[in-house]
Amino acid sequence: MKTWVVRFVSLYVFNVAVLVAIGWVLRSVQVGWSALWAAIVLTAGTIWLKPAIAKAFRGMAAKSAGQRTRVGEKLVQFGLVFVVELIVWVLVVVLSPVHVSGVFTGWLFPPVALLLAWIVYDLVDDRIEAGAGGLYDRALGGRGRSAASAAGSPSSAADRAEAGDGLTEEQRRMFDDLGKG
Repeated sequence: MKTWVVRFVSLYVFNVAVLVAIGWVLRSVQVGWSALWAAIVLTAGTIWLKPAIAKAFRGMAAKSAGQRTRVGEKLVQFGLVFVVELIVWVLVVVLSPVHVSGVFTGWLFPPVALLLAWIVYDLVDDRIEAGAGGLYDRALGGRGRSAASAAGSPSSAADRAEAGDGLTEEQRRMFDDLGKG
């Protein structure tokens, strides 16, 4: 349970920062204090909805993969990632007080910014979670294991690709931890 809480909270704090940055950079996206609620929607969408949507779209695209060239397949994959990010962004805007105006800078550019931010988060999430796990342990008086030791060693990219479930390593660990709690 602790590992799941640490991961959710660390992603939540990261998403608050990303939403505030998007609102600060793009005049067509008004975030302000709405970032606190919008980050809850974004975090929940990232953890639970994004993998399911991505898996469904990959399944549909796989049916016609044999008819595409290599370049065509890459374009379809990039398009699918963008559509998934767009769906998550639309949910954030609809389910939170974030206000958007303008098609390109309000609706189409923020999903690209979210994608770039999540790439950065994926690169640093183990360190962020270890730091958050340390704070969590100190808050509870040192009981429990740290998030880094609870998570175990990270899998290789080949292991993730072999799983083929559309989940990131972080999401897979969270689902594993739900079974332990």
